Amino acid sequence: MATDNFAKGNEEFVNENYEKALELYTEALKTDDEDMRDDYYAARAQVLLKLERYSEALEDTNKSTEINPKNSKAYYRRGIALFHLERYEDALKVFTAGHVLNLNAPSRQSENSNFNTWIRKCEAEIDLSKQEKGSGAEARVGVSDSSPMEISSSIESEKKTECSSIPKPNPADAVLNAPVKAKHDWYQTQTHVVLTILIKNVPKDDCHVDVQEKSLSCTVKLPSGNDYSLELDLAHNVIPDKTLTKVLSSKIEIKMKKQAEIQWKKLEGDGQDEEKIKQIPVQNPTDTTHKYPTSSHKTRNWDKLEQEVKEEEKTEKLEGDAALNKLFQQIYSDGTDETKKAMMKSFSESGGTVLSTNWGEIGDKKTEVKPPDGMEYKKWEY
Repeated sequence: MATDNFAKGNEEFVNENYEKALELYTEALKTDDEDMRDDYYAARAQVLLKLERYSEALEDTNKSTEINPKNSKAYYRRGIALFHLERYEDALKVFTAGHVLNLNAPSRQSENSNFNTWIRKCEAEIDLSKQEKGSGAEARVGVSDSSPMEISSSIESEKKTECSSIPKPNPADAVLNAPVKAKHDWYQTQTHVVLTILIKNVPKDDCHVDVQEKSLSCTVKLPSGNDYSLELDLAHNVIPDKTLTKVLSSKIEIKMKKQAEIQWKKLEGDGQDEEKIKQIPVQNPTDTTHKYPTSSHKTRNWDKLEQEVKEEEKTEKLEGDAALNKLFQQIYSDGTDETKKAMMKSFSESGGTVLSTNWGEIGDKKTEVKPPDGMEYKKWEY
């Protein structure tokens, strides 16, 4: 029963029915399923983050790590909750602990890109706070100098609920690679903004893109083992759900839908004063003249030329079979539906020897073959 509610909760979460997902996860937690209990708390914490109930999310992540101190998802969501509660120092310690926890787990290496992004965000907020206080401290890039055990002990002393049994890896393994620089460019259409990041041969699973209304975050785990991160504060709002990401062999392309069809003069920053895009002029429906591109300075009216050719064909004097065929074509094109049916039926049934325009005469019977005088009709055997 608990696993059923958990699975249904996952479906509702994917469908963005967060309140319903919250109910189902809560029902799952009412059972005695101890094997999955840490995952249930971590899942409910994720819903609470979406609902911006950060204090409750923090409580659920604490309970999750009490049950399973190696649940990296709980560490990740706890860090996000602390960040939104503006407890940046604590968030930095949690993200660093989660990063170290995943170092020796090959299947979780892609998650470390997300940890690295949040570590940098925390350090930026901490640095900004120090600058506002006039401390003059320089920004720190990389993970905390403290070991995972020290991080856990520090958090436990403040909240009494943190893990104190994270395995201590080699300190050298905890040093992040220096940020990788890569060129990026952008262009826009009337409805979309397209960002291109020039990084080659990136596996799709190693590229993580998070687009919000006015921000973009892209983290990439490179084949070399280094991490690439791009954080942008967009000049205007986009629609996150309409974002399309393509990971190609030569680049990463992120296509974002504009909320308003306005001309972006820049990709980042505040663009409140920018003007609306001029609409593409619509051709007058009555103007049906087709003018095709040419290297000549003169334009040619192709519709008029076509009409002239048709007139010439009508007035052209033909002889022999050509004149007879043209006559039959004219009768068929100008005839009624019954006339056309009569001509088709008589011609096909008679093997091309009879052509009648009287449907009343041949409609109810098969048209007999009538070869020309002096000729005999034969059926070919295949």
